[in-house]
This record gives sequence, structure tokens and C-alpha cells, in this order.
Amino acid sequence: MDNRDEQIRIVQETVAGKEITLAHIMGGPSPIIYQKLGMNPAINYGSSAIGIMNMTPPESAVIASDIAVKSGDVYLGFADRFTGTLIVSGEIADVTAAITAVVDYFRDELHYVVCPVTKR
Repeated sequence: MDNRDEQIRIVQETVAGKEITLAHIMGGPSPIIYQKLGMNPAINYGSSAIGIMNMTPPESAVIASDIAVKSGDVYLGFADRFTGTLIVSGEIADVTAAITAVVDYFRDELHYVVCPVTKR
């Protein structure tokens, strides 16, 4: 058998589970990030933060956005029920509280598999 003539075909599929795959907090992001995301650039950048999450099923972003805005004084920058992406901004403590509340609720009440909250 001549291996040079054989082709291997690989098919990858994504199976939606109940999981949070990204929960990250960016402390003191550059003003250009706010501008590129279309978020409020007129804030105190020294104490601000942006929190970003991704989850499946993507409709979970609706629940996550509700929890986030009720858990801290955060601005809902983006919530997409089609991709499962959530972006919030505000003071570092408020964004941390909001992202942590979402992760805790999804893990403890909805029994999602969650990633750790990362911060930089």
C-alpha cells in the first residue's frame, strides 16, 4: 500500500455542553479597547475593568447578563445569545463581583462545568 496517495480527512464537531469556557477580568485596560468595543470611553481608566465570558449553550448569556448586572454596578457592554459571549465593564471590584457571581451561580445552581476566573 502506497501511503503517499492516501488522504486523511478529519472532521471536528463542537458538541454544546453546559459550560463556561472563559471568564476573564482585564483590570485597567487601555482606552483604545473601550473604543474598539464601542463601550463608554469616558470613564476613570485607572480603576476600571472589563470582564469577558464565553459559555455554552449560547443562550446562557442572557441569564449571565441578568446575574452580572444585579451583582455589581456594571455596564452591560455586550451579551450575545447566538455566540454565548458576555462583556461587562465598571470598577474593578464590581466587575470581579459580577463575573464571580455568574460563575458561582452557573456552577452551584445550574451545574455547569466552569473554568476558573482569570485576571490580569
